[in-house]
Amino acid sequence: MKHVSILALKDSNFASIADARTVFLKVNELLIASRQKPLFEIQVVGTNNEAMISNGLFAIHPEAFTGQLKKTDLIIIPALNGDMMTATHNNRFFVDWIIKQYKGNAEIASLCTGAFMMAFSGLLKNKKCTTHWQYANEFRYFYPNVELIDEKIIVEHNGLYSSGGNNAYWNLLLFLVEKFVDREMSIQIAKYFVVNLDKVNQTPFVIFNGMKDHDDSEVLQSQSYIEENYPYKITVDELATRLHLTRRTFERRFKKCTHCSVIEYLQKVRIEASKKQLEAGRKSIDEIIIEVGYSDPQTFRDIFKRVTGTTPIEYKNRYSRK
Repeated sequence: MKHVSILALKDSNFASIADARTVFLKVNELLIASRQKPLFEIQVVGTNNEAMISNGLFAIHPEAFTGQLKKTDLIIIPALNGDMMTATHNNRFFVDWIIKQYKGNAEIASLCTGAFMMAFSGLLKNKKCTTHWQYANEFRYFYPNVELIDEKIIVEHNGLYSSGGNNAYWNLLLFLVEKFVDREMSIQIAKYFVVNLDKVNQTPFVIFNGMKDHDDSEVLQSQSYIEENYPYKITVDELATRLHLTRRTFERRFKKCTHCSVIEYLQKVRIEASKKQLEAGRKSIDEIIIEVGYSDPQTFRDIFKRVTGTTPIEYKNRYSRK
């Protein structure tokens, strides 16, 4: 029987704790119904008798404590709420236990912003993960030695699992069910909870917001210029000249601050503008292509698909006002 430890973190999202517990309990229930032995022993694990969450609205009373639990097989780190650095600091007493369990071959799954806690432990150094797209810039700022693949719903790296934004943790839970039981059980759980199985990307849901939490004034000026003038022709040489920098120096500093090349940044700004126009639904795609600065429709469609994971017409059909 596999032991599943769901962490009772302070400042955590109650739904992610409850849903993770419910999924594994349901798996056991279905196994028993089919005359098989239950596979999981599920416990909510804390460092003390009570963890307050949702600004004191809920209190979680753990079933086991890290100081007493010597061995577990799977650790579930729930999503965190509020300021991420404060939340991780408030849960710092879990870190040594998490590291010890991982070194003892336990696997660890972070749900949504729980990736901040996993990164805080140091286990993600030089590894890959994902998290909620809205926190991607903040994550990259605080953990530059982690390769964030924020377009993905699920990322697995050396027994460390992470999921994208909010409800994406359901896909990670289903992934874990398939891994530890089988595909058939994962499908049953997906049907029971009415979850869309096998979602891969969260790119269609991403709202691009260029990283500006840095102190390079020239790069900030160039970001503002791009965002104000994206419909017009903008070149890297032009931006570098405006800032009295060499192209090489400007590109290096821009990439360091924003984690995007200048061209990638311009493309993402234009695509974000086109998404808003598609959502409004008042203009044709051809009109929007011209308005956001593209002259070649195929180039626009290729970049749109690469950035969002979907085509312009698919995006419009999904999100435009009817």
